[in-house]
Amino acid sequence: MTELTFLGTGTSQGVPIIACQCPVCQSPDARDKRFRASALVRHQGLQILIDAGPDFRSQMLAHDVRHLDAILLTHNHKDHTGGLDDVRSFNYIDKKAVEIYCEPRVLQSLQNDYSYAFAQHKYPGAPEWHVHLIDEHPFRVDSLEGSGDLEWVHDVGYFYRQPDGSLKPSDNTIREAEHEGANVIPIRGYHDQLPVLGFRFGNIAYITDMSTLPEEELSKLQGLEHLTLNTVGYHPHHSHFSLDQALELAGRIGARHTWLTHLSHAFPRYRQFCEQLTLRCARLGIGSDVQSAWDGLTIHD
Repeated sequence: MTELTFLGTGTSQGVPIIACQCPVCQSPDARDKRFRASALVRHQGLQILIDAGPDFRSQMLAHDVRHLDAILLTHNHKDHTGGLDDVRSFNYIDKKAVEIYCEPRVLQSLQNDYSYAFAQHKYPGAPEWHVHLIDEHPFRVDSLEGSGDLEWVHDVGYFYRQPDGSLKPSDNTIREAEHEGANVIPIRGYHDQLPVLGFRFGNIAYITDMSTLPEEELSKLQGLEHLTLNTVGYHPHHSHFSLDQALELAGRIGARHTWLTHLSHAFPRYRQFCEQLTLRCARLGIGSDVQSAWDGLTIHD
């Protein structure tokens, strides 16, 4: 069974927005409190995080996450990568470097934003990452079991204990992702002109921050139990699906259930939005179930 938990379902500013007094931002309903978009996937015995934005620490604590096999990055914007420094806790507790899967352009952004994590002589306590480069082709995420433990040397940094007892300094290895035995299918889309990736795990697909999904990618989305799509408002947007665009796409893909994420305060409060979705889907002739996701919702195939 594959399981996905929405850790965050909000836009780059989250909901409520700082200082905003609108009805949605002032709502007492917990389903109107939205962290930045992220999801935790349990798939084939692996625990995989999609995106680690500025709310990463709070999301990990809220869901008592104690282990990650991998972090998959959809793209390089800060609301999806801004929490990566906090993987240091997993380095120390899990005794593993964190395995990050991303495209080369995303790696270049990480090297700029987190230069101290890639330095030849790293500052003690810098996050320990292994980066795997991916593209549109299916790839494999492996368990970290048997990969050796990191040992922390106070005021020096992380090392791997060798069979002869010596210590080898850790490094941020960069390698191509393995494709044999693939268990993740990337979905290519565009966030305005920026190439981004969604991901399919079994019969669940997660798509966020897209305004265009090429026709040739639709074949990867057939036979889904659950589909996640992003939308930020009612009107056309340069880098995200409008609500009607997302609904039209949901109807074309035909998943049994479609969940909307990356929601802004432009939509009404949760209960009212659910009522609107029912009426709008009926008007557009969309037969599949389309609902608003909320932080903490768990779905499974």
